[in-house]
Amino acid sequence: MIPPIANYFGVSIDELFGYDNERSKKVDVLAEKIREMNRQNNGADVSMDACIALAREALIEFPGNEKLTLALASALFNAGYVRRGEHHIENADGYSVYDTETHRKYPEWQEAIKLYEKLLLSLPAGVLRQQAVLELSQLYKNTGEQEKALALAESAPEIDASRAFLRINAFDGKDAVAACGEALLETVQKSAVLMIRIVLNDHTIAPALAADLLNNAEGLFEQICPDHGYGRQFGLLSCLQMLRSYYLWRAGEKDGAFAALDKALDYAAQLDRLPESTEEFYTSPLLQYVRLHADLVPEGSAFRRELSELWPWWDVPGREDVRAEMQADPRWAAWVGRTDPRGK
Repeated sequence: MIPPIANYFGVSIDELFGYDNERSKKVDVLAEKIREMNRQNNGADVSMDACIALAREALIEFPGNEKLTLALASALFNAGYVRRGEHHIENADGYSVYDTETHRKYPEWQEAIKLYEKLLLSLPAGVLRQQAVLELSQLYKNTGEQEKALALAESAPEIDASRAFLRINAFDGKDAVAACGEALLETVQKSAVLMIRIVLNDHTIAPALAADLLNNAEGLFEQICPDHGYGRQFGLLSCLQMLRSYYLWRAGEKDGAFAALDKALDYAAQLDRLPESTEEFYTSPLLQYVRLHADLVPEGSAFRRELSELWPWWDVPGREDVRAEMQADPRWAAWVGRTDPRGK
């Protein structure tokens, strides 16, 4: 009689017995644990096997759960990068393109694509669907499925109908100013990433000019944060300066390359110190009502110690050759020594 009774009241059997709330809580705890483990594998395989195993075990306990399925897909998405890397080749026109033949062989990405595609059949509009669309779109690009990526893009809203911009219409007065600041910060961050991508993908840009363009990308943040209180953006700026050091070295500006590395180290150190900050908001006039969210940087973060292994963060032509040349310079060893705060 239990299924007909549950059906009569329009609830699940778990809800009928009062189990649904406990079930949801356990799913949320598991999903957050998987996401946190996944975040720890930031550019390097720290605990990818354990993360994926936990996600699979969770889905055995809660088969078909969308949150846990997305957590597994996202872990597999990340695993492809940290285990096998993102590879590029140069086409006949001198532009960088993805090595899709290599990427298609990644079992993690192939499984992730199937999970994302299944999720999009049922996930409602919201944060989870946005994450699935974003990560699936990237995997389509990685594996040469541009038409599928374009179909996802065409189904998305225009920029001014994005979450960041629509939030502005949900507030007035001081709250609206805060929402504008949040949208501004996100727009600048996305714009800087676009500038980086253009430099990375267009190999017709000379190294010296590429270094200048990356400096301009950093300048976008200086325009909205003249006090240099960049918050969590210190991470992106650190990676940007590492990439800039690569182009400066290729341009023959060896002193400039190591100056960029020192700047990358300074930004990484400031990111690591962010959890100690007592500031609740950014200190720039344009962002003074935007929350800093320093708590999102893990306590004991040691990004600066990873810089030498992560250099130059992105996959670039002749990366290992340039790295070997820079390592032959005694300044490289001195810089690596400064990346470890335990040595002080």
